Amino acid sequence: MKKTLLALGAFIAAAMPASAEPLDYPHDVVTLVTHSSPGGGSDVFLRELVRYLGKQIKTNFVVENVQGGSGAKAMARLAQSPADGSIFYATTPTYIYTSLLSAPEYKYDALQPVVNFFTDTEVVYTAENSPYKTLADVVAHAKEDRGRWGAANPASLERQAAEQLKAAAGVEAAIVTHEGGGDMMINVLNGTLDIGIGEVQELRSQIEAKQIRLLATFNPDRLRDFPDVPTVKESGYDVVLQKFRGLAAPKGLPDDVAAIWDKAAQAVLADPDYKKAYEAESLVANFIDHTKYPAFVDQFVAQTTDFLKKSGVIQ
Repeated sequence: MKKTLLALGAFIAAAMPASAEPLDYPHDVVTLVTHSSPGGGSDVFLRELVRYLGKQIKTNFVVENVQGGSGAKAMARLAQSPADGSIFYATTPTYIYTSLLSAPEYKYDALQPVVNFFTDTEVVYTAENSPYKTLADVVAHAKEDRGRWGAANPASLERQAAEQLKAAAGVEAAIVTHEGGGDMMINVLNGTLDIGIGEVQELRSQIEAKQIRLLATFNPDRLRDFPDVPTVKESGYDVVLQKFRGLAAPKGLPDDVAAIWDKAAQAVLADPDYKKAYEAESLVANFIDHTKYPAFVDQFVAQTTDFLKKSGVIQ
């Protein structure tokens, strides 16, 4: 019996996954920069990420908010920093739009995409007490009385989502941009804006408080947490957009450092506790490693440039 118990114990021990040690890293402190204001989408993403990332990489993480110029100041901060793995930038479509729509000293191609973690969705929302029950109601109003739609800063996926929806619906709605989601939310709630376009994770508290109502998602599929909310495409407007969230470094990051991030990203996305947290925010894991992420970003740049040229925004 004793031998049987010992054998059973050995079998159970072998079957259980070993607790992996954090990966060694060449720096004691790593700075993660975002152009987002505190409480904004990228700020929330980074601060939640570092709660779990410390189990995967043996270093200390600091989140730094570098606001201004719709990401231009943050890109400059990175481009002028050493490419040694001590500093990274939270990538979203904003840094692409800023590069294409303005003339910052340092553009997206001054940075090296390293790893992608998520795609998340943009949604159309309105005040709970507004007269608009569907996206079609909003479009019908825009055809009669132009309408006012809210989006984040001009260099953002939210703004381009509004522009593409406007084009697909054939309306001339006025698109009012804001530097932050807070001001836009106030204007949606008080009826100054018919709708706003934003990210679910930034809207969660207002959704739970039943202050706003979701009308549609730009995702290709309905959201798991909001199965009754149709996609924009289902609503009759052929627009599909998703935001990517990852990290970029100053150009020239060594491959061996980038490889550490590949391993850590896969491990942290598989962490059951983190998975529970990010799925609650309607984030979809979309791991892209350092060998493929640059091509992913380049493809996004090409598609965005094509749309901006066709719509006459850029020459």
